[in-house]
Amino acid sequence: MAHGPDPLAAPSDALVVFGATGDLAHKKIFPALYALHQRGALDVPVIGVASSSWTLEQFRAHARSGIEQSAAGSSKPAAAALAALASFLALLRYVCGDYQDSATFAALGQALGKAQRPVHYLAIPPALFATVIRGLGKAGLAANARVIVEKPFGRDLASARALNQVALDVFPENAIFRIDHFLGKEATMNLLYFRFANAFLEPIWNRNHIASVQITLAEQFGVQGRGGFYESAGCLRDVVQNHLLQIVALLAMEPPGSQHFSAVDAEKPKVFNAMLPLQASDLVRGQYQGYRSEPQVDSHSDVETYCALRLHIDSWRWAGVPWYLRSGKCLPTTACEVLVRLKAPPVRLFEDAVTPGQAPNHLRFRLSPHSLIALAARVKQPGKAFVGEQHELVLIEDETGEQSPYERLLADAMAGDRALFAREDAVEAAWRVVEPVLTRHPAAISYPQGSWGPPEAGALIASQGGWDNAMA
Repeated sequence: MAHGPDPLAAPSDALVVFGATGDLAHKKIFPALYALHQRGALDVPVIGVASSSWTLEQFRAHARSGIEQSAAGSSKPAAAALAALASFLALLRYVCGDYQDSATFAALGQALGKAQRPVHYLAIPPALFATVIRGLGKAGLAANARVIVEKPFGRDLASARALNQVALDVFPENAIFRIDHFLGKEATMNLLYFRFANAFLEPIWNRNHIASVQITLAEQFGVQGRGGFYESAGCLRDVVQNHLLQIVALLAMEPPGSQHFSAVDAEKPKVFNAMLPLQASDLVRGQYQGYRSEPQVDSHSDVETYCALRLHIDSWRWAGVPWYLRSGKCLPTTACEVLVRLKAPPVRLFEDAVTPGQAPNHLRFRLSPHSLIALAARVKQPGKAFVGEQHELVLIEDETGEQSPYERLLADAMAGDRALFAREDAVEAAWRVVEPVLTRHPAAISYPQGSWGPPEAGALIASQGGWDNAMA
């Protein structure tokens, strides 16, 4: 029996943004969609859905202000920019309504018109994910459609499984796109490419040559008015379970059979499944001074705004190699970096070459605020004595012209390319790793704003030379 073409293999012919009047849409989504339109990659209706009683003109003004704020300082000719902006704003539609009201989805169906393959983007609070997904299913708006779900995907293993079941009741797995903007960063993608495109790396990328790996995601700012959200999430859920564990997977995975997303996706869950579940002794939680005075924050809150942990991957490649992850708010800088420390030479031939607890060589991957890959090696100083110093050889820095993460990910979702999106089994496997310490953990330790977090975090990594703070 002959079969027609798969509708999910074709590009989407409309984009629906739930939560279109929110902060994420204003700061990230509309600037990304405008950039796609500027380069000819977006020319379909964009329908915003929200509870705000706005007119279409007010909605377009909201989108325009977000785009203009994002483009401040752009050198693009004013005439060309104005023409592109007017053309993009003409694509926008708006539906006002309650997500629990079937009339809202009926109005959305009318706004979609002749569109047959929409993609629905849920830029809304996680508590509303299931409501909107079910509403789309009941209204018949899920047929041949895709859905993009913002993180966090669940708040523990049980809720992630429940949300996955709700989504799978309405959409097939290949139509569900679990978005994590960190996976769309050029520097994050370069981790995968750098690992498997260079022959010199594979022979040393294992327990025989790597002493430890540390990953830092630091933010100089606080919760910025999102105290209510942070009270329900905390650093472990908000950053570690998704962003940082996804970076670990890219660094630790075995070579995929091909660069196709299905081959890459098949390797990530294997890394998570090999991780030993976290224990309380692996974790240090911190809370910046002043957090309890933030709006919508409990005056006795124990929610962590800082998290440092020690992780072990029980696999042939990584057995015995500690992985150290940390993230926090109100730290000295805003940056994300990976430092891979290599083991010392087997014989200490030169006294100055190996400092106790400090690796003589390392690889540095800086993911933000700009891209950098560097190799640190010791070089002899001029003179008769065998005395040297460590220098970093920078391989790549400050790539220009790269797409924003949301620009890349939204384009991929509309095209049906799932390479940079998380799979159901990978999401659940990552939750299994952090599950033991989500509720059973040490109390959060107060730390001053502008510091590198609680001093106790240093004890986790003391045997490996301590945390590297060179990014400050």
